Amino acid sequence: MIISSTPSLEGRPVREYLGFVSGESILGANAFRDFFAGIRDIVGGRSRAYESSLRQAKDLALQDLAERAAELGANAVLAVDLDYESIQTHQSGGMLMVTASGTAVKLS
Repeated sequence: MIISSTPSLEGRPVREYLGFVSGESILGANAFRDFFAGIRDIVGGRSRAYESSLRQAKDLALQDLAERAAELGANAVLAVDLDYESIQTHQSGGMLMVTASGTAVKLS
């Protein structure tokens, strides 16, 4: 499955537009990771644990996107956009949500 943020691919014309597809992932934030990330916020530096979680959530959302596009018979998803959101809840603490969306197509 070709996944691209561009609206077209050079040399690969779109044969058929199959529709809008999206993929989502939501990951819970670990309390210890939150604590140490808070310390890093105070003293500075990168939070490797959060970076890893963010990459994992992005990969899962793109995988979900590709699966939904494949169900439509697509061989590519174009104009892909990624959205990130942090959700704070009283019951579960922090959650990280990533949504990937784009247009499922059949390329020539």
